[in-house]
Amino acid sequence: MNNTIIDMHNCITADELEKIVRHQLKLIFEKPEMAESLPPMMIWGAPGLGKSTIIRTVAEDLGIGFIDVRLAQREPVDIRGLPVPDETSVRWLVSADWPRDPESKGIILFDELTAADRSLQVAAYEFILDRRLGNLYEVPKGWYICAAGNRVEDSAVAMTMSSALANRFCHVELTEDAELWVQWGLRHNIHPSILGFIRFRPNFLFHQDNENLERGWPTPRSWERVSTMLHTFDHDEERLLDKIIYGLVGNQAGVEFCAFRKVAEEFDNVYELMTDPKKKITIPEKADRKYAFCSAVVYHLWRGKNNEEEQTLLSGFYRIASKLTSDFATMMMLDAMQGNQKEVSSIFTDKLFYHPDYAQWAELHGKAMRARLNKKAILK
Repeated sequence: MNNTIIDMHNCITADELEKIVRHQLKLIFEKPEMAESLPPMMIWGAPGLGKSTIIRTVAEDLGIGFIDVRLAQREPVDIRGLPVPDETSVRWLVSADWPRDPESKGIILFDELTAADRSLQVAAYEFILDRRLGNLYEVPKGWYICAAGNRVEDSAVAMTMSSALANRFCHVELTEDAELWVQWGLRHNIHPSILGFIRFRPNFLFHQDNENLERGWPTPRSWERVSTMLHTFDHDEERLLDKIIYGLVGNQAGVEFCAFRKVAEEFDNVYELMTDPKKKITIPEKADRKYAFCSAVVYHLWRGKNNEEEQTLLSGFYRIASKLTSDFATMMMLDAMQGNQKEVSSIFTDKLFYHPDYAQWAELHGKAMRARLNKKAILK
């Protein structure tokens, strides 16, 4: 019987986790002496939510080091060091994995902490909690330490954590959020048919009910891998691609997504629609088609090869938005504001708001936009 108690007050989204990690790093970069007093963070969450990916992405964005320690694959000597007899004494050889440069900066993530047995957890105590290994080694002050693990109730490899270790951590519970994941996907080149599908069926971003958890099932991680396959397979390999999709997200989501993808393929001409003002704009009536259509518009928006093409695509974006109902026009605008992975989102917001067609858009949909932003602020 599972007696795990989940406190919903410390549940956070991927976006919030990233902000917390960036905040902690900013503190120790500005005041290195705080490295000793900042509590290490333990990130709980079901498999596939992207716990380690979020941490790695922060490190890559900041251009700092990242050490991913898969604790379940280690031995205690990998953490503490290896004792070597030296005549009348014993020397300890500390792992070369640990950073040595006192001026270096980065993140050390002890992943799969809950999959490690007690002997390994005990070996990690001193390193994680005291930032040292006796007198042999001390973690440079520019490095932030955190850990991640699955919960016992997720049918993943997981063991309970000792109270001595648990009490030293700041614990957060990572949860899935379809809207925020779509916004992340827009910045990380996730295939538009997936973004449209998750908009249409948000419950399939992370889905365990009646799934075979020993095979593929829908998680943010598995959808990211589906996106990679969609970007790399040719159209003449559809049958093979469908099998891979089922293998990654399972039968339930696989059936629905493959059907949705065929709908999305009907809008392969969206680029032409956006760049040719003479083409007639016909908005699909069914919801799934609208989501697929709008996702395709946003996908093409920021892919202009030069400023002239970008302005043409922006004009096409606003022509299409003028034909949409306010709910879809607002959704499309919020997605467009995310931009892409090459520049900060504020640059794209300025391009949208300073475009001559924005005034007409605001007159048509501004009220709905304000209501949606107010709702998001209240939910936060």
